[in-house]
Amino acid sequence: MQLNLSNIEYTYPSTAEPALCAVTATFPRGWTGIVGDNGVGKTTLALVACGLLRPDAGTVSPPLFSAYCAQDAKEPPDNVVDFALAHDGLAVRLRRELAIEDDWPWRHVTLSGGQQKRLQVACALWAAPDVLAMDEPTNHVDASTRRAISDALSHFDGIGLLISHDRELLDTLCTQCLLISKGTVIMRPGGYSQASSQAFLERSSAVHARDEARKEKARIEREARRRREEASRAAGKRSLRGIDKHDADARRRVRVAVVTGKDGQAGRLSSRMAGRLEDAEARLAATRVEKRYEANVWLDAEPSRRKLLFRMGPCSIPLGDASLVVPALHIGNTDHIGLVGDNGSGKTTLVRRIVEGLAETTRFLYIPQEPDRIQERAALGALRNLPASQCGRILSVVAQLNSDPNRMLEGDAVSPGEMRKLMLALGIVERPQLVIMDEPTNHLDIESIEALERVLAVYPGALLLISHDAAMVEAVTNVVWRTRPVEGGYELVTG
Repeated sequence: MQLNLSNIEYTYPSTAEPALCAVTATFPRGWTGIVGDNGVGKTTLALVACGLLRPDAGTVSPPLFSAYCAQDAKEPPDNVVDFALAHDGLAVRLRRELAIEDDWPWRHVTLSGGQQKRLQVACALWAAPDVLAMDEPTNHVDASTRRAISDALSHFDGIGLLISHDRELLDTLCTQCLLISKGTVIMRPGGYSQASSQAFLERSSAVHARDEARKEKARIEREARRRREEASRAAGKRSLRGIDKHDADARRRVRVAVVTGKDGQAGRLSSRMAGRLEDAEARLAATRVEKRYEANVWLDAEPSRRKLLFRMGPCSIPLGDASLVVPALHIGNTDHIGLVGDNGSGKTTLVRRIVEGLAETTRFLYIPQEPDRIQERAALGALRNLPASQCGRILSVVAQLNSDPNRMLEGDAVSPGEMRKLMLALGIVERPQLVIMDEPTNHLDIESIEALERVLAVYPGALLLISHDAAMVEAVTNVVWRTRPVEGGYELVTG
């Protein structure tokens, strides 16, 4: 069994540009990752594949029983009551694997986001569709929920379409990945790591081919210039102008050259060089390389001269009816710390305590998980009030973080992911000694996450990163603080 999409085209009624154009792909049994920047048509493709959108052109075959799980799980699944009343083996196993309590289906509105997502996944798997499309199933959930969802999805034996920026999930589940970029789709074997490695090798080859094409074009241009100069000198030699009419020998040599045609060879060779130059220019134009911004954004940043930026003795931080037990903590001037743990375990509360305890002389940048409207308006206002030179620097950083700088200057609002990028870019020019980011990968596509990783990994100062993204934590931090449940609440482990 496989699902075939052939020359699919789709344009939303309210837009001029097509969301999908001439997309052809084959999806066999197992999970296929659908990867690409925000807005390139990933969700549209999944909706077409599941029969929820009818394409303007192209075919989806054969007709199969399909289910689509939206990124937002706030609406209860259509079959939630049937699942709640079911006691077959699959329903029992899904409740156990996803830790779903018996009363969850009856109080869906009171569940947390992670609990709603678990219930959504369970209902979709219990329906046993031929085709199951999961749209960002691990977005905004903690590590334990991610693991539970991954384990449950791994047992699905139909055709799975996985839209995700969770690289660990893509590597665990997928046997192939469909990479969507600027209107083109490429199917690559393996999980995301294998697919992106192949894309990197191909880009490197394209860069090498482009550089070689440029060198060849420059060499031919030099040779063509030399031939034109030779042809010009030869033309001058064939002319009798400037030769004394009494200089019989010189006039005879010119006539011999014209008769033998030797001086005309330079002109013919010059003409042929023009053709070779056109070929070289065509080869260079055909060598396409995706633009990447990889300059150093931390040009003026340096670690604090103080070796220790923060110190706190052992304490217990209240968390409603529970508490977080914290050992003695310190943050060095070059430490890159990852703070990980389940939602509700006090990570953000701890970070706020750290921010309050920083010395007034410490230059720090704190970007919260969900900036409020006041912070968003302040960031946009700061950008628009900057001098042209500083504004250009900010927008350059935004471009390196895989966003269109022009969108930052349009209107009064940007997406949550782009707002974090703007806040980081604005903070960079202040040369912070400590950067604190709370769940920075929320709302970001994979290219943006990897761009953010490149920026944070080379930051010379101290970094405190709260994240459920295991790959990012591994890539940019060298110390991990972890919250874990204990009797009466949670404790922080730093070793």
